[in-house]
Formats: sequence, structure tokens, C-alpha cells
Amino acid sequence: MTLVERIINPAALSSDIQRPYLIAEAGVNHEGDLDIAYRLIDEAKQGGADAIKFQTYRAESIASKNSPAYWDTTKEPTVSQYLLFKKYDQFWIDEFEKLKMRCDEVEIEFISTPFDTTSASFLNNMMSVFKISSSDITNKPFIENICAYGKPILLSTGASNREEVDEALSWIDANGVPVAIMHCILNYPTKNENANLNVIRGLKADYPTRTIGYSDHTLPQNMKMLEAATLLGAEILEKHFTYDKSLPGNDHYHAMDKNDLLVFGKRMNELVLLLGKGEKVSLSCEELARRNARRSLVAAKDIEKGTVIELAHLTWKRPASGISPKDIDKVIGRIAKRRLARDDILTLDMFA
Repeated sequence: MTLVERIINPAALSSDIQRPYLIAEAGVNHEGDLDIAYRLIDEAKQGGADAIKFQTYRAESIASKNSPAYWDTTKEPTVSQYLLFKKYDQFWIDEFEKLKMRCDEVEIEFISTPFDTTSASFLNNMMSVFKISSSDITNKPFIENICAYGKPILLSTGASNREEVDEALSWIDANGVPVAIMHCILNYPTKNENANLNVIRGLKADYPTRTIGYSDHTLPQNMKMLEAATLLGAEILEKHFTYDKSLPGNDHYHAMDKNDLLVFGKRMNELVLLLGKGEKVSLSCEELARRNARRSLVAAKDIEKGTVIELAHLTWKRPASGISPKDIDKVIGRIAKRRLARDDILTLDMFA
């Protein structure tokens, strides 16, 4: 299923847990090097991601020069947003066209989050879905600009409240654009106790006709957080992605890598097998138990021919090869056609 299909056709009304659509958020972990960006694409594909997402911006259009940091400065010492963005804003239309071509070659979906109208304009020719960053959830003119392209939207909801989510959705809905809502905690890294994954359940209850996803910023500890999000009903997952978690910088140390992706894929395969289907049916592997572990009506004592059967004549024992105890009312009051010995498994042809 493509990302567009996942957004347009939410599985909210299904009792089955679906394998989530997984986005490797490379962001600017290419650090302005096209070869590293290609490596990120290749390793995301090898790890099993469905899409890889970058970020497209110019420092001058995203932050003022005195914008303070909102990340862990012990991991990323740059104290100004403007200076940090300036380090990584080298890629523009030519580079993103090359990244799109590489994604097409290895068959992984290309996405990049635009942070200004110019980048949104040229990215429109490369993507089937737009991502709106948590930081832009109150940016009405920019959201309306994105909506004008008429493509489905991933709306990230980090650091927002319900009223702000509803307001952003009203702008998007006014343009008739499909939208998936992504639970997110806008904190790098997010401590496990702050992940607040039950919000996924809340969003599914509050917006039952929409696709709900999760954008994760916790440390990739055996990918348990994404597994839990899936169990809670997240249909789209996004997590920062790098080729080397030991590198310095804001988005490497809390990102997943190819090995983490492979671990998650293995866990998802096991989880899908474990969960099975939501419909309650008897499985073929249970057939022997149905026959031998269930009970039949059995003669509780010797019963002479012509006896009118009463409750005292009956008991119930395994196996289930005779009359089911659920049909006891069909036996009481009937007449024994022949002598029945104690412990005989009873069948309907024994009675008139």
C-alpha cells in the first residue's frame, strides 16, 4: 500500500493490526554531502523502510538570527537555530532532483518536508504527499499554500493541543485535502516517560475517519516504541534515520540506523504472525481439540429400553463425538430405543 493509499483509506474501523508504513526521517543527516545522502537512501531501503524523508529549507527563511535552541545542547552545542540551519541548508532543487532519482532507482518513496513556499513549489513535482512539520501547525498561510497543491498531507502535531490540531485540520479540510494526523513529542530526544503513546488511542477515538500515525523522537532502544505505537493503532510511523548514530549533531544520536530498521522489520513480522486476524473463528489447528477436548452427553447410569430420559440420566464427558451438551433439551423427555450402559456416549439415533 502506498503512502497516499494509507492516508486516504484509514484502517480505523478494522480490528486487525496492519503493518505500518515506515518513513525513515533522514532530515539533514546528509550534512550537505550528496554521497552521504545516497548512502542514507540505500541503507533505508536495505533496512526495509517504505519511504525516506529529507528536509528542505534556507536558514534565512526559517529562523531569525537570534532564534534560541530547543534541543539538548550537550549533544548539539549550536545555541542558535539560525546557525544550526545554516550548517545544513546547502541542498536545493538540483540536489533534491538527484535524490528523487536515486529513490526511484532503488524503489523507495521520496519525501522532503518543505519549510517555505519556494521549496514547496519545486518539491511538488517530486512528491505525492506533503509533510507539515509540528513547528508549522499554527502557520495558516503556509498550510493553505501546501493545500493548494491538492495532495494528501501528513500533519505532525508535536507541542500542540487539541484546539490547535482542530484548527489546522479546519484549514486543510476547507481545501478538501486528505490528511493523516501524526502524534509527536517535539523534544529531542524524547524520554520514554514523555512519549505519551496513549495519545494515539485518543486520536483514533477523536478522529475515527482519519489515519493516525506516530513520529518518534525517543532513543531507538530495540525499536520497542514503534512496536508499541503499532499495537496502539498507528498506521504510519516516522523516525529519524542516520548511517552512524555515534556522530555528533542534533539528529544522529537519537536516530535509528539500518540495523534498527532490520530489528523492527523482524519484530513486525513476528507481531503480525502473533496478532493474526481480528475476527473470532475456530482455526484449523484447533480442530483436534474441538473434537476431543469438548464434551458429549453421556449416560450417567444404566438406562433401560423405553425409559423416558430425565436430567438424572445424563452427564457430560469428553470427547465431543456425541450429542453436544448445548442440545440437552433435545434429549430430555425422549425415549430410549435400546438399553444404554453407563458411560455410553449418546447420539440422537439412540432415542425415539
